[in-house]
Parts: sequence; C-alpha cells; structure tokens
Amino acid sequence: MRLRFGVMATEVSDTLRRARGRPKSFNRLEALQQAMKLFWERGYEGASFDDLTAAMGISPSSFYNSFGSKERLYHEATEAYMACAGKWFASELQADTDAKTAIHQLLTAAAREFTQNDLPAGCMISLAGTHVPPALSCVRDAMAGHRRAAQSAVAARIQRGVDEGDVPKDTDVDALAAFYSALSRGMAVHARDGASRERLLEIVEIGMRAWPPIPP
Repeated sequence: MRLRFGVMATEVSDTLRRARGRPKSFNRLEALQQAMKLFWERGYEGASFDDLTAAMGISPSSFYNSFGSKERLYHEATEAYMACAGKWFASELQADTDAKTAIHQLLTAAAREFTQNDLPAGCMISLAGTHVPPALSCVRDAMAGHRRAAQSAVAARIQRGVDEGDVPKDTDVDALAAFYSALSRGMAVHARDGASRERLLEIVEIGMRAWPPIPP
C-alpha cells in the first residue's frame, strides 16, 4: 500500500508540474484584436514586446508559438484591421449611386470610423510605417501597398463615374483620387490629434467643393 501511495503521489506531482509549465489557454482571435489595437495606438516600433504580451494576456512562449514574431503579428494584425475597415470602405464605394455621392459617403463614414469611442482614434494604416529604419522596409512597403490599393479603389470608382456620365470626361481621375485619399489621411491625423467628429465632417464638406462639376 505504501508503494502504491508513493506512485500515486509521484503521478500527482508530475501532473501538477506539467500543468504549471503549460501556458495559460487563450482566445487567439481576442489576443490578435488586442495586439491590433496596441499597434494602431502606438505603431510598430512603439508597441514593445512586453507591452504586446501584456495586452494579449499571454506568455512569451505562447506568443512565439502562436504568432512566430513581432513582425508576423503586425502583418496579421494589419490584415485583421483591413478586414474590418474594408467592409465599410467597400460598402460605400460600391453603393448604387453616383460617384460624387459615393465619395462623399465614404469620407463621411471615415469621419465616423476615425472617432469611435471604443477604438484608437484615426486609422491604423494612414501613416503606418512611414518612419522606420531600413531593417523594417518590409513593414513600410506593406503599409504603402495598402494605401495604394485604397487609392486605386477610389480611382476605379471615379472612373466608373466618368464611364456612366456623372463625372466630367476630362477629369484627371488619378489626381482626384489622390486628392481625396490625401484628405482622408489628413482627417485621420486630425482625429489622432483630438479633432471631433463634427470637425472632420466639416472638413468633408469643404473637400467636396473640389469635385469637378458637370458642364452644362
């Protein structure tokens, strides 16, 4: 009986030791959302490894096992942000209306999204990776690629307006798309600096005055 009790005690001890060695279980999606918010708020370099693991509620070993590296996590967090932002972005651009109304509604939606009370102000992508060392050129290039893709989508919507006759045929589509993309990014910066939603909406209305009128 003593031997049996000793074996059982050893087994229990081993089980407890293994349990202590295991990382706490966590919701990967929730951890990714927390990382996204931290990167959104502080940028790639501003979010330290310790800050990330604390925000995500995981150990360093769980971090590496689940996400591989800080850079891989950043790209995954960016994709998570794009999946959310892409919904309202695409919805406004694809609305069954004329091009001017679509761009107006897009900028209005941006003013709303940039000033959510439960999320960091501004846009995670607008200025991301613009000031990074050469070693992080892949981060800079990826963020620039996202910005180019968004601007190309705006240009495509304006071109559709040209084709459908609600935008003047002599419009410089790429320049107009660049203008409204720059306006949106400027709004994101203003939001980060504390501008209210009302102020951003005023900027939208002024910006829409640059829309080329249809000739009589």
